[in-house]
Order: sequence, then C-alpha cells, then structure tokens
Amino acid sequence: MKPLSLADQLFLWLEKRQQPMHVGGLHLFSFPEGASQKYVTELAEYMRSYERPIAPFNQRLKTRFGQHYWVEDDHFDLDHHFRHSALPKPGRIRELLSLVSVKHSALMDRERPMWECHLIEGIRGKRFAIYYKAHHCMFDGVAAMRMTNRLLSEDASLRDLPPLWAIPAREKKKVRHEASQGDVITSLGTLASAAGKQISTVPTLIKEVGHALNQARKNPDYVSAFQAPPSILNTPITGSRRFAAQSYPLERFKAIAKATRATLNDVVLAVCGSALRNYLISQKALPAKPLVAMVPMSMRMDDSDSGNQIAMILASLGTHVADPSERLGLIQRSIQDSKQRFANMSLEEAVNFTALMMAPAGLNMLMGLSDKFQAFNVVISNVPGPKKHLYWNGARLEGMYPVSIPLDRIALNITLVSYVDQLEFGFTACRRSLPSMQRLLDYVEQAIEELEIAADIA
Repeated sequence: MKPLSLADQLFLWLEKRQQPMHVGGLHLFSFPEGASQKYVTELAEYMRSYERPIAPFNQRLKTRFGQHYWVEDDHFDLDHHFRHSALPKPGRIRELLSLVSVKHSALMDRERPMWECHLIEGIRGKRFAIYYKAHHCMFDGVAAMRMTNRLLSEDASLRDLPPLWAIPAREKKKVRHEASQGDVITSLGTLASAAGKQISTVPTLIKEVGHALNQARKNPDYVSAFQAPPSILNTPITGSRRFAAQSYPLERFKAIAKATRATLNDVVLAVCGSALRNYLISQKALPAKPLVAMVPMSMRMDDSDSGNQIAMILASLGTHVADPSERLGLIQRSIQDSKQRFANMSLEEAVNFTALMMAPAGLNMLMGLSDKFQAFNVVISNVPGPKKHLYWNGARLEGMYPVSIPLDRIALNITLVSYVDQLEFGFTACRRSLPSMQRLLDYVEQAIEELEIAADIA
C-alpha cells in the first residue's frame, strides 16, 4: 500500500456533494487526413482494447486508522471509466461545453479508481474531443500536464499510441524498499522521517510569520489572508457546474509584457482582473476593495507526474482601479512581493508556510465557520504547456482546455494552459452562483484590447 501525502489527503477531506474535488481537461482534435466517417467509432474500439490500466489508473482508495492508501483495484471495470458519446446537433462548441459542464458536476466513486475518460464525437468540422477527469488527490496541474505530454507525440505519422490509462510508467531509481501491506514498523519509520522534515522547518516558519506580520502593517503591496472583500464570487455553491473555454493568441500577451516590462503571468492576472471587474459591474456587484487571487505556484523540483507539490501566492487584482496600466503596475508589485517570500525557502518550508498562513481559510472551507471571512476571492492558475503541435494516432490536437475546481465560497476557478502559440482559458464556475458567466470570454478580449491600447501596441 502507498500512503497519500498530507497535501493529497486534503483534497479528499475538502470534498462534499456541492464541492467535487476532481480536475479535468478537454482536448479538441481534428481527424487525421483521409479518416472515414467511422473513424471515432473505430477509435473507441481501439481504446477499449486496453482493458488493464497501469498505475496510478489501477489504484483505488483504502482507509486504515484515518490514513488513506492507494491499493490496486482487483475488480477493475473499464466500462465504468471509459465512455463514448455523441453531441446533439448542430454539434457546436457550445454543445460540447454544455456536455462537459454536466460531466464535471458528478462526484467520483471512491470505491473505484477515481478517473474517467469521455470520447465525444459529432463536433462540426470533422473534429472529436476527449474529456478526462481525475480526483485532485491523484494529480496536480503540472503532473497532469507531464502525463499529457507523454500521451501525445510531435510525430503525426505515429500510430498505436495507447490511451492515457495505459501509458508505460517511467523508470525510476529505487532508493529504498517499499513498505509491504502489513509492515507497520517501516510505515512508522517513514512517518517519523516525514515528521522530522516538518520539524526542521519550524525556525524558518517563525521568522517568516514574524516578517509577514510586520509587512502587513508597513507594506501597501503586501497581500495577507485577511484582505479579500465580500463578493458574489464568494457565496455558498451547489454541485452544478458551468464550463466556458476560449483560445487567445499568446503573442498578444507577450507583446504587452514586453512593452510594459511585465512578466507573462503579470499580464494574465491583469487581463483576468479587468474581465472580473467588468463582469461584476455588469452584475452591479463590484466591491470597493480589490479582489484577491490565489495563484498556485509549482514547487516541483523532480520529474514526477503524480501527487501535489504546490505553494500559494496571494495577489491583488486591482479591480478597484479603472485604468488598465495602473492595474497592471499594482499587480506586478503585489506578485513580486509575494515571490520574494518564497525565494529562500525549501520545498517543505514553502509548503508549510503556505499551510500555516492559509489554515484559517482551510478551516473555514472545511467547517463553514464564517460567511464573512475570505482569504481570497478567486483561483487563477497558469500551467505551462507544450510548445509544439501534438498528435495522437495521427489526430492533431487543436486545443487543450483545463477544467478545474470551484470551492464553497470560491465559486470561480480560472485555469490557463499555453499550447504552441495559444493561451487556452478554462473558466469553471458554480452555475447558480455566477449567472451569465460565459460573458467573461468577451470581457477577456476587451481586457486584452485595453492593455494593447495602453501599451501603444498597434
């Protein structure tokens, strides 16, 4: 048995009916050249031929004494995990996003391996889609992206590539023996070793917490876990989801970044801040104080593709400011201030510092202690993706859109993936909490244009 880390278990503890804790991805493909009308049906049969998955796709949860473990599922049933369906006519992207919204609303079955794959045909323009979802305790965004890169190929002529659940595992050097199912002594030793790592971070944590409290009093660019204003983004949510997605040229963001001496991520946050400002104005619900975004930052130092290794940055989105240039400058200073806190920390120190500062928010999410306390208003995550066009068994990947997790009182998640020369935006929200959420796609375009004008980009 393999025990889950504390970070991975957190995603299980946070899960409830209105708050499913799985992440997903929507991949849009065009047919290979010369493909027949039965292409997707034949593809479905090919994928079904891989009946036995490899780890972690053959692993289900087992709980002993409050600790969750991964164990192999002896009764794996592929039909539960792989589904083939077709869009209703006219087969537009609108119908595709509607279907993904419904699929993403359903909880995962904890008695089985917690993943699904949906092959979707009937999309206009000789295209098909694959929608994956997996519980967040299995992967973080970077790990999921690495696994996707292993699934696909830069060679359009390659065939017989396996589906996601059958990709051969990477070879890793074995540095110590795995604990056997009943090896309590070894398990306790592993736990003690992990505890030692945690204890060693205490001096740094004490110093950094003191520094954070001092900065909160003196530094106007410092964003603490107690500054997020009340907002319609932060109401109790239901289990129903709405998913919207759009591709935007990456070069437009890079041009703005170059002209304003900002990073690409600064520009992304400024665009999101402007889009959220306009959306909240349209709903007559713009707070007087700036929205605060929680921005996951990967701390992954190895080449692993499972588990979670992330810290969190809190950043002001400047939504109280009308001028796009002023908003971008405010975001730049906020992000730089946050990054400096983690610059000299180890992985354990950064993760534990994040956990300590976000503990009140975590308790509030778990227990619903206060409707008024809000550590942040929205999650915005930017995951680096492939830089070259990719193919799967000859089918060209046209777009890859992340489908993520709204949380109770965090009704919107914005996740982006870069793909070749595009930035793929995925907006995942509670359908009831945020009406007409798809308008955010128009407001993103408007925000890009505003920054281009402000930066004097023709």
